[in-house]
Amino acid sequence: MTETLVQLLPLAKVLLAFGAMLLGLRLKKPLWLAVLAGGFLLALSFGMSPLAWLGVASRSLFQLDTVYLVIILALILFLSEVLDKSGQTARLMRAATGYLRNPRLRLAFFPALVGFLPMPGGAVFSAPMVRDMADGLGLKRRDTALVNYWFRHLWELCWPLYPGIILASSLAGVPLAKLIVYTLPCIGLCVLLGWVFIMRPAVAHLDKRQPATTGSVDSTGIAGIAENPRNLGDALYQGLPMLIAITCGLGFEVGMTLYAPDWPFELGITAALLLAIACSLAQNRVGPGFVVGVLRDKELYKLIALVAAILMFKDVLQASGAVQQLAGVAGGRGPLFALTVGLPFLVGLISGITVAFVGSTFPIILGVLHNLGAADQLLPHITLALFSGFTGVMVSPLHVCFLLSCEFFGVDVAAAWRRLLWPCGLLFASGVGWFLLLTRL
Repeated sequence: MTETLVQLLPLAKVLLAFGAMLLGLRLKKPLWLAVLAGGFLLALSFGMSPLAWLGVASRSLFQLDTVYLVIILALILFLSEVLDKSGQTARLMRAATGYLRNPRLRLAFFPALVGFLPMPGGAVFSAPMVRDMADGLGLKRRDTALVNYWFRHLWELCWPLYPGIILASSLAGVPLAKLIVYTLPCIGLCVLLGWVFIMRPAVAHLDKRQPATTGSVDSTGIAGIAENPRNLGDALYQGLPMLIAITCGLGFEVGMTLYAPDWPFELGITAALLLAIACSLAQNRVGPGFVVGVLRDKELYKLIALVAAILMFKDVLQASGAVQQLAGVAGGRGPLFALTVGLPFLVGLISGITVAFVGSTFPIILGVLHNLGAADQLLPHITLALFSGFTGVMVSPLHVCFLLSCEFFGVDVAAAWRRLLWPCGLLFASGVGWFLLLTRL
């Protein structure tokens, strides 16, 4: 009994840190401050001194990965604000409704489209578009935040430009295309679970509504569907900044992979976002005063502070040795299955970042596989680890997109988080079932 309690101690310490964050939220403290306090408590509980924590946290802010991430997020937020405050988001909604007649498809389309571009915090990019659609349909803000969050992440285990799947392929020595074949069912599962547990409850009231009459206008100023004829030219023009961000982001990243593989992939996304911002500013013919007004928005800097706090938490997690101690909880001397399921899930849960669980846990899992001589089971176990870790990331209260969505829509984090338990639980169970099937093929 005593030995079991000792093994569970690292997990208890992590839960204590989470408890501190939730307490901060309950006390109406800023999200970034709650995360920062949770990271500090985590460091102390794993034996780090306050000075050591300060050193790790400070270095985290000046790492290139952190700098790139903050720059990209700032550009996303700036572009989102320009599109929103100039009215271009609303105009894009009006143009899009002519082609997306089903309100459910309209709600899911924009976050899913943004999901093709692997940019951190991308949920903020689609949030104004989803908000304008949802307000006209009478959705609750909590449901809107969840729709925006969930459908933004349909492609993460299967789109070949996401850093997490690329890193997994590299560490495992498995061709990326082959690994994607194994993770492909994740798309269908995420669509199905999101539709049943998030979209359907959100729009259930629409079935009781009378259809919009000719000339009706909703609360956002978007006319009823019957009043919005299809105009491809207008739709493309209003959506041009978004198309530039996505197509150029993908194009630059592919080009850099082929011709400049040593360059950080973030440079391509940064360049694409700068082009998209320039396009939107030119389209809307705004002057310096408009730009200054956007830059003065305090919410912009609160969101950036939140992302910085999350990245600091991730680095403290590594420096404190928490991941290594959690490995003992997840697997210890137990079966390889427990290690493969538990460790990625735990790290995904407490970091909220796919690259974090892949980079910190896959070397451990691969080492155990190698020591056991189980190379023939490599792909099933890697697939299981990806499903498990991704589930942890999606249900993590520290996931950047989840927190940014809740912050943008002004919803209670705990209430929104509880709605994720069923779809994430079933996603996890489906990943285990897929693993069992793969081991028998």
